[in-house]
Amino acid sequence: MRVVFCGTAPGAASARVGAYYAGPGNRFWATLPEVGLIPILLRPDEFTRLAEFGVGLTDISKTASGSDAEVGNRGVDRKRLTAAIAGAAPRFLAFNGKNAARAALGRPVIYGPQPETIGGASVWVLPSTSGAARGFWDIGPWRELAVAAA
Repeated sequence: MRVVFCGTAPGAASARVGAYYAGPGNRFWATLPEVGLIPILLRPDEFTRLAEFGVGLTDISKTASGSDAEVGNRGVDRKRLTAAIAGAAPRFLAFNGKNAARAALGRPVIYGPQPETIGGASVWVLPSTSGAARGFWDIGPWRELAVAAA
């Protein structure tokens, strides 16, 4: 496993259809091939195919859903995340947005690589692909992760 992406919790659209990053304005699926992390464009309902490319998905909260503002710290489970990452053994754990990273790390964060590891994986924080976070979008850190994970 090269990289596991971690969000805060499934958004409303994702929870409704049972697929990661399924919201209509979410850039996640388009970003992966654009930066070279996977060679093809996948749909949200094809998320299980990511394993073919050494990519995994999880959330810091497995019991809540909705926007980051709605979820807050409900269901945040750092121990479960650490155990899951240790079991999957990716080189990188990449948080899709600062909110997920702050919930997992318990501190303010900046985009890019972080000084700590979780479950043995190097930690990165990336700008959120959510349509609600469009004003903060910057593909640069995603490109940097793709280079590091190549």
